[in-house]
Amino acid sequence: MFWRRKPRDEAADIDRPDREDAPTSTDGSGIVDGPFVDPDAVPAGWEPDPADFDDVPAAEPPPAAVSPAGAPPEHEPPPVAEPPALDPIETRPAPPALVTDQPLWGPAVVPTPPAAGEPDETPGDLAAGLEKSRTGFIGRLRGFLVGGPAGPSWDDVEETLIAGDVGASLAMDVVERARARHDATTSEAAVRAELAALLVPRESGEWRPAPAGPGSPAVILVVGVNGTGKTTTIGKLASRYHHEGRSVLLAAADTFRAAASEQLGTWAARSGSQIVSHAPGADPGAVVFDALDAAVARHIDIVIADTAGRLHTKVNLMDELSKIRRIVDKRLPGARPETLFVLDATTGQNGLAQAVAFHAAVGLTGVVLTKLDSTSKGGIVFAIEDSLKVPVRFVGVGEKVGDLLPFDPDAFVAALFA
Repeated sequence: MFWRRKPRDEAADIDRPDREDAPTSTDGSGIVDGPFVDPDAVPAGWEPDPADFDDVPAAEPPPAAVSPAGAPPEHEPPPVAEPPALDPIETRPAPPALVTDQPLWGPAVVPTPPAAGEPDETPGDLAAGLEKSRTGFIGRLRGFLVGGPAGPSWDDVEETLIAGDVGASLAMDVVERARARHDATTSEAAVRAELAALLVPRESGEWRPAPAGPGSPAVILVVGVNGTGKTTTIGKLASRYHHEGRSVLLAAADTFRAAASEQLGTWAARSGSQIVSHAPGADPGAVVFDALDAAVARHIDIVIADTAGRLHTKVNLMDELSKIRRIVDKRLPGARPETLFVLDATTGQNGLAQAVAFHAAVGLTGVVLTKLDSTSKGGIVFAIEDSLKVPVRFVGVGEKVGDLLPFDPDAFVAALFA
């Protein structure tokens, strides 16, 4: 579509004053007296002549600037640099193919756990696990016990025992009794004897949970706060007992922590144990009851129940542990369930306050001290046994399954003062 131009005739040019024959107004009113062109009178097939549009001259390009003779141009283009010569492409051999046992995409291949009954780790070394405590507060204690010409610095000895998580009151008693001893050859021997006397006497031989009666399993309830290593301790205990040839069933009574049942199931598969679990949020007492039923029906030797981690200040959660204990007594009359409190050795005196609260709620029968290799304050062992009169059953000195060792008081004291 284009604009149509009227034909060049007198009607079209009537208002052009430059025409000699342009009509003008005769009465001064500005109205031109002349012929009027009716638009309807234009023929229907009329088209404009292209020549009518050639009356505008084309714009000429501006003249090029002329420099004076002999003078260089004002804007001389920079010279074009030649590109450097490129070395020929060196042909290199293709890199070797990637060799891996993992897929290049998708989920990683989970290694197959060791077969049931096979020890996956060697037993741990107690002396190596106590290296930090031996070179920590025990090393400082020895330095003050040697003393100078005036004898041991007993005030510094007391402060060192307090710093080693023995406790203020207990440290004062140890120092007072050690100074009063006359049968010890040295001050170090006196303090060592007093620390060893704080540990609870034990039965001869290695401790093992006792069954409720003929045809009934032994029951172990594992309690503690979050993050102390309860589930890991249960897995290591299950591996130990399964390696001894005893059948083990795990009760996933920690129904509140996310993925707690899955974690315990992994340990069950790794240790060759059986497991009883319910849906998340189920009643922990119901899980323990069903686990005891299954253990009696399957003739299981040991049932280990994992309970939800809880703070010792939460009364309602502590009451739940008492409920689980009553369920065990109801399902297995005459049973003597072992209640093991898992304590992180790095928490020190705060862990002792936790143990006291749990002992008052459910009656602890033993303590498992974990992460003993991660602290230089091994004195918490003496504080727990003296305060609760409850023996430490196991100590953890590493991450391996074999690093959960039965606690031997004489070997412990000897490793500290080695």
